[in-house]
Amino acid sequence: MRVRVKVCGITRAEDAFMACDLGADALGFNFVPESPRRIDPRRARQIIDALPPLVTPVAVVVNPRPRDLQRWLRDSGARAVQFHGEESPAMCAASPVAWFKAFRVGEGFEPGAVETYAAPWCLLDARAPGQRGGTGRTFDWSVVAEVRRRRKVILAGGLGPRNLAEAVARAAPDAVDLNSGVESAPGIKDPERLRAAFAALGSGILMSDPVRQGRERS
Repeated sequence: MRVRVKVCGITRAEDAFMACDLGADALGFNFVPESPRRIDPRRARQIIDALPPLVTPVAVVVNPRPRDLQRWLRDSGARAVQFHGEESPAMCAASPVAWFKAFRVGEGFEPGAVETYAAPWCLLDARAPGQRGGTGRTFDWSVVAEVRRRRKVILAGGLGPRNLAEAVARAAPDAVDLNSGVESAPGIKDPERLRAAFAALGSGILMSDPVRQGRERS
């Protein structure tokens, strides 16, 4: 199975370019005001404009006002949106660019909830009180199989060099999302951890655009 990779929480150009060199197919830029990984959309634009053409820049947002989302996309040049809050299906569907919805998995999570949203991809992250993502926590990966009956899955939540191979073997996601597990500090990627994470996935993995691939499948 070919696993696609998104590296999230990008705040520095050197981290973005290293992730691209290692084979990342998507990079996440966090526009959530209270996040320690937040980057100004105009600063993100400077990085995004220099990315290889087949790497997808993703805007990570939480319950944005429509006018703010429009402005962030315009200022940054992001070509996809990760909705990571309590956004309604209608709000997500109104996105002017490709999108996917993030779900926080914990007690009471229902795999069927992903069908409420029309996008062919979804992201599963660990639920943590008072935190939206980048928690460093994992969740019960057995839920991924149920969700994959309904949508393609981007697996997030505490993934790094030590557990990435196991996560892929056990959960069989369509893509993985790397963030806190490859950092030395919030928003600062650690070169050795990032290299080790890609090495753990294996040298034969081919990367492509997860949003585009989802549309092709649908």
